[in-house]
Formats: sequence, C-alpha cells, structure tokens
Amino acid sequence: MTESDHHSAYLARAVAALTPEGRRRVDELLDQLAGLVGDHPWLVAFANARRSEADEGQLEPLATEPAERLSEEELERLSSGFLQIRDQEPRDDVADWANAVLQLLEDARGLPGAF
Repeated sequence: MTESDHHSAYLARAVAALTPEGRRRVDELLDQLAGLVGDHPWLVAFANARRSEADEGQLEPLATEPAERLSEEELERLSSGFLQIRDQEPRDDVADWANAVLQLLEDARGLPGAF
C-alpha cells in the first residue's frame, strides 16, 4: 500500500467517524474556508470535495483531486489552516478529520511525513 493509499484510507475512516455534530462543524469550517478563498477555483473545488465527503460520510472517487491542482503557496496556506484546526479544535472527530486532510495535503505536496 502506498502512502497515498494509506492516507486516503485514513481520510475515509475519519470522514466515516464524524458525528452529526462533527459534520456540522466541518461544514462551518469549510464555509469559513470558502469565504476566504474567493475566486480561486481549485481552492473552492477542494472545499467542496471535503464538504461532500463529510456530508455523505464517505469518500467519493474524484476524477481529479483538487489538492493536486493547488500551487505550493495555496497548499502551504491550507496546511497552516488545517494544522490550526487540528491543534485547536475541541471536537476529537473534527480534529482527526483535519489531521487526515493534512495527510492528503502532504500527498499533494509530495512531502513524506511533513505533518
């Protein structure tokens, strides 16, 4: 199993483990993200993909993972935001989800063990 497969499996478990309250919190966080990214289409697509996963409680196959289309600067900013969520979020399920998203961003950046 590749690191990417391992991280996708981790994200799938984290999404499936979100409680209804956790899903609402994820939606709030993604609304904040969407409000900050404005007209950056791949950042909007990234937020929408994560929202869909959280709302459905499972990962859906994507033709293109939006994180793979982000610039290094965009990936760095997202990583910083998700680090903050992971480290400060009081809900364990949401913090675990944020950590799984960080691993996805790590894969997109091609950095082993960056987080």
